[in-house]
Amino acid sequence: GKGCRSFPNLFFLLTVSYTRVPRPLAGAGDIWTKNTRNAIICKNASCFWPMSSNGVVYIPFTLDRSYSPLDKITITGAMTDFYSKACIQFIPWTNQKDYVSIEPQNGCWSSVGKVGGKQVVSLQRDTCLFNGVIQHELNHVLGFLHEQSRSDRDQHVRIDWQYISPEYVNNFQKINTNNLGTPYDYTSVMHYPRDAFSNTTNEYTITPIPNPNVTIGQRIGLSSIDIQRINLLYQCNPCSTSMIEKSGNFSSAKYPSQYPANSRCYFTIQLPADRVLLQFNSFSVQKSLGCTTDYVRVYDGSSRSSPVIMNNTCGSGPVIPIISSTSAMLVEFVTSAKGKGTGFTASYASVQCGGNMNNTSGTFATPNYPNVYPVNVICDWIITVPAMKKIQLQISPFNVEFAPGCIYDYLVVFDGPSLNSPILNNKYCGIYSSLKLTSSQNVVVVQFYSDASDVFPGFNATYTAI
Repeated sequence: GKGCRSFPNLFFLLTVSYTRVPRPLAGAGDIWTKNTRNAIICKNASCFWPMSSNGVVYIPFTLDRSYSPLDKITITGAMTDFYSKACIQFIPWTNQKDYVSIEPQNGCWSSVGKVGGKQVVSLQRDTCLFNGVIQHELNHVLGFLHEQSRSDRDQHVRIDWQYISPEYVNNFQKINTNNLGTPYDYTSVMHYPRDAFSNTTNEYTITPIPNPNVTIGQRIGLSSIDIQRINLLYQCNPCSTSMIEKSGNFSSAKYPSQYPANSRCYFTIQLPADRVLLQFNSFSVQKSLGCTTDYVRVYDGSSRSSPVIMNNTCGSGPVIPIISSTSAMLVEFVTSAKGKGTGFTASYASVQCGGNMNNTSGTFATPNYPNVYPVNVICDWIITVPAMKKIQLQISPFNVEFAPGCIYDYLVVFDGPSLNSPILNNKYCGIYSSLKLTSSQNVVVVQFYSDASDVFPGFNATYTAI
């Protein structure tokens, strides 16, 4: 059975630690190592956590009593990605022999892989309790090393040894790793930042090549390749991906062919800031009463414990765009044995303001109104009223930077359920004492955009279903 399956011959060089590494930055010098740097080559399952017969890898854990309730929510929240995107589930310890003890010791650090018995992960309260830092340490628990320690790292980064103090040189040594057939990942949560352990102000220890401007060292959360590697290492069979770019596109498996049966897929969008605007560009999912067999569901956050902002949706045709209230969104796609359809394609973008407005009337305004709005802002308000109704917008007053063609700052109303719907009348900029617009259907998307210069008071708007 699955609980007894053999692991692939994984030549991950694992280090088990007993001396703390000084912590110059969170999530970097964080592998707990012996003074002699003893290492083992793991060729079997002994240094990995076992999979249960139901296909889930359970990792028992305890949280130190000194953590506050909010600390505990932060830590357990970071754990949820490992289950929603892979088959790793962290569960409260109930006297199992092997478990992880999470404690607020000095710094952020962990041993690598399953050590056996109690193994400590240190998450210091004031410096380590951030989603990406927590996930970085938990990924060490699973058996993963730092990205820039890969055996092929010299093809992707340059190490500038002159800026590394002798006591930290070991943190930059290459290690004989099995890279699981995955590419070098600058976006990995396991990658050091470019100034890691630098002994000289404004000098870098790691420089990406050939493009030195590539961003490295993010601690937002697991990258899509991080998740892919977890699934490969532990032989999970999930359907999931993670996106951290400010905008992008994704689709269901095998699109535009028939989607796979009996699957549960997760698509996580985690922005560094702002809100997520999600739009389905095509949608074809087997219809059922209440959408209980095949469906798409969207959560206002990065886990299934987050509030639902789009409940089970199935069928075909346009789907109203959605805006999160936070910088994260989780899209869940569930299919049954007999479901038919091509699935979906979707796009997302970062927006600074706006939201979903579902009442029969309401008000909204540009940021800071009646004071001037900020530069470089995109706001989207998605207004939905009951079927067979139309939407009347009353905007008064209106004061937005004028330019021919409204090429700088503008208001635009899309007459329908997407950003691809026809524009209602025109783009608007300049000064109006009053604007009144009426939609042809029960959904509109109102978008406000400001460029990098010249700000004005903006507008205040009300809408009513008619």
